Amino acid sequence: MELTFPVIDFSKLNGEERAAAMEMIKDACENWGFFELVNHGISHELMDTVERLTKEHYRKCMEQRFKEMVASKGLEAVQSEINDMDWESTFFLRHLPESNMSEIPDLEEDYRSEFTSFSYTVSMMKNGLMFNLFFSGNRKVMKEFAVELEKLAEQLLDLLCENLGLEPGYLKKVFYGSKGPTFGTKVSNYPPCPKPDLIKGLRAHTDAGGIILLFQDDKVSGLQLLKDGQWIDVPPMKHSIVINLGDQLEVITNGKYKSVMHRVIAQTDGTRMSIASFYNPGSDAVIYPAPALLEKEADKSQVYPKFVFEDYMKLYAGLKFQAKEPRFEAMKTVESAVNLGPIATV
Repeated sequence: MELTFPVIDFSKLNGEERAAAMEMIKDACENWGFFELVNHGISHELMDTVERLTKEHYRKCMEQRFKEMVASKGLEAVQSEINDMDWESTFFLRHLPESNMSEIPDLEEDYRSEFTSFSYTVSMMKNGLMFNLFFSGNRKVMKEFAVELEKLAEQLLDLLCENLGLEPGYLKKVFYGSKGPTFGTKVSNYPPCPKPDLIKGLRAHTDAGGIILLFQDDKVSGLQLLKDGQWIDVPPMKHSIVINLGDQLEVITNGKYKSVMHRVIAQTDGTRMSIASFYNPGSDAVIYPAPALLEKEADKSQVYPKFVFEDYMKLYAGLKFQAKEPRFEAMKTVESAVNLGPIATV
């Protein structure tokens, strides 16, 4: 039987079809860990502008450097599978709790006044080698897009609370920590690859954080998720936002919702754009299964550990491309040192 990837019309949450839409979200969270939103409320004009700026920036500032680096490594002539690098060009934007403008060295004044305030990294990594550059997209547009995504992430967290039977705002409170959530964006381009069978665009992994919102290329595919032992394509759709759940939501829901392995397959033709925004807990947020959910379970057993999010991220950094279960087990060895305390109020 062919599986149909869940696509949810977000506008139906405001009408008579709300119950059906909520059930689709519930099913997607429990059985897929992914779903795709259409009619999500973010302006198509804004999304088109973000896409245009991102693709222009790659062509002008990143494409040639990527080609030079590939040539220097002899990657076009590889004969065996490469398991320690990804065929991608990326940069990172940090939005919350603070932007990262002050950390960018040698930023000319015209960039400060006219362009964005974010740094980026071209990331074709082997043995820790990274090429540091500067992003030159439009600050106003990227900030506006980030604000819209943040709002959508918080709406989704509230909908998950509703489906789970948790008090309104519970997930946002858990994520808050002492300084609020962390929120950032990874902008990636996946150029044409001559050996996609030997080099992945991005190796298989689960995401460490909370809820992820992806604006992906609608013409060049490549994103896949693992479901029931088979890799399923995440369909490219114009103006959609792909949602997936990170490890922290699996822990908080005591496994009711799952983070799912996913990967990017490099393509021989076309450059795929990917703008993934991560709404994560604050660094000092304490993560553990929601007591209200444990009370509803027959055996009331806590399957997952409690830990400080920053500690999990330190572990994840070295184990990202491995199974998540050993990470959860490793965190159980430190959970006795975690002081739960009250959940912060927003």
